[in-house]
Amino acid sequence: MYIPKQFEEPRIDVMHELIRAYPLATLVTHSSNGLNANHIPLHLSQSPAPYGALQGHIARANPLFGEISDGIETLTIFHGPDSYITPSWYATKKKTGKVVPTWNYAVVHAYGVLRVVDNASWLRAQLDALTEHNESSFPEPWAVSDAPPEYIERIMAAIVGVEMVITKLLGKWKVSQNQPAQNQVGVISGLKASSLPESEAMAALVETGANNAR
Repeated sequence: MYIPKQFEEPRIDVMHELIRAYPLATLVTHSSNGLNANHIPLHLSQSPAPYGALQGHIARANPLFGEISDGIETLTIFHGPDSYITPSWYATKKKTGKVVPTWNYAVVHAYGVLRVVDNASWLRAQLDALTEHNESSFPEPWAVSDAPPEYIERIMAAIVGVEMVITKLLGKWKVSQNQPAQNQVGVISGLKASSLPESEAMAALVETGANNAR
């Protein structure tokens, strides 16, 4: 991934926060037919240090199950907030006209070796952890134990666990850091006034980036 220095986010805790907030990952692997991509929610385990591990599950019917090979590096991509940025929000538009549209976004790339975990106890613990994390914001969180045991057993028989110990993390926060302060103020204001999805989240990232730069 191309990361200009001004857009680099090296802090592990910040990258971990994005992974937890946006757990649906794009899992890129090598297959007999070339590159393959699957979209799988993954749960971040804090250990082992320093980067942690990603844990999830896939259907046994998924061809990925038979294509996971020992020692082959896997790329896992987590997409955070993103927003189109119109140059109309830039204060410098009126002064010079030398402005163009762009796209703001925050992403994390995690690297490691993917492995299959075909163990019922591990799988149940992973399902519980993933569910608990994603249900935590609901007033009445659902738990795996709420479903009939025989039904869960049938579901678990059709899936298998996967785990990737993270060996490298790359973070890119392209959130208007390359713009002068007056343009950043305009972007924040424009995003907050927009009804587009994720505009509020992006406004917060631009604001944080601007504050960190001061």
